[in-house]
Amino acid sequence: MSTHIADADTRGLIGEKTLNAVRWAACLALLSILASGAASAVDRSRTTLVDRIRAANDRFKDVAVAVSEGYAPIPCASGIDGGAMGVHYVNERLLNAGAIDIAHPQAVMYEPMPNGKMKLIAVEYITSKGPASLEGQLFNFIGTPNRYGLGAFYELHVWAWKANPRGAFADMNPNVTCEHAQGHL
Repeated sequence: MSTHIADADTRGLIGEKTLNAVRWAACLALLSILASGAASAVDRSRTTLVDRIRAANDRFKDVAVAVSEGYAPIPCASGIDGGAMGVHYVNERLLNAGAIDIAHPQAVMYEPMPNGKMKLIAVEYITSKGPASLEGQLFNFIGTPNRYGLGAFYELHVWAWKANPRGAFADMNPNVTCEHAQGHL
């Protein structure tokens, strides 16, 4: 009789150890899933909005890509206080849609180079709906009348390819010039 009790106790102990091991493995699996989700959140928090915009729009380094996607140039824009925005390639369809999509800016901005090439420097998001923001970054409000002859709108320049000492979201960049814009329109 004592043998059966000992066997029952051993079976109970082994069953309990197995159950604990299964619980432990399940907890580890859950922690692993949570950790990978947290790692993704940390990775996203380490990349800035400018980084994400650059990654989403790097295809525009070739101005031919912008043209093939429906963007058309408007004259080089320079500021009265120095600096410029460069030549904007504007997509009228995206401009009229009013939707903000990180990978489809309403305008792609290029600086004309002395060798005649266009160098990608920034993008611009534009909407008439506001107040507007992109991932928490507020757009600038442009009232009427304005230099563009447009109705009131909201815009956000993002200097993702050329540093701007005035900030990544400033309108004009003192490091940009329209000096070599002849022949680009």
